[in-house]
Amino acid sequence: MAFCDVTKREGETMPKPRLRWLAGLAGVLLLVVAAGLPQGVRAEYGDVVINNYSEAAGMRPVIFPHWFHRIRFRCKVCHADLGFKFKAGGNEINMLKIIDGEFCGACHNGEIAWSPENCNLCHSGKPGLKTQIHKSTVQTLVAPVQAGGKK
Repeated sequence: MAFCDVTKREGETMPKPRLRWLAGLAGVLLLVVAAGLPQGVRAEYGDVVINNYSEAAGMRPVIFPHWFHRIRFRCKVCHADLGFKFKAGGNEINMLKIIDGEFCGACHNGEIAWSPENCNLCHSGKPGLKTQIHKSTVQTLVAPVQAGGKK
């Protein structure tokens, strides 16, 4: 049986897709995606790892995909309008502030982007990650100096 009968007779409206089948497909896709998610996401180049308070509160560190956001917004949106400092860990961000609409909560409010109740979407880092910009040029240049000039 076809997903949607696209033939149309004069005076008839186009038939709607079979919603049950579509919902079933969506459910299967959700299960496949959920089963494939790792238990701890690794930060990739340019991601900001935020772990000022997370592990102390029993949560995984936050992995903030900076470039994913940067593609969509100009720097001023977050760093001027929302008050984010240009330093990993430079802000006193906590869940109360986010729920009150500050920092990440300005967009992650359930209308613009998912709401703070979806903890694991942000708190997805491997335990033990330190607050940093992951694999930044600064880390690459400073590490050899701190190790006595040896790589």
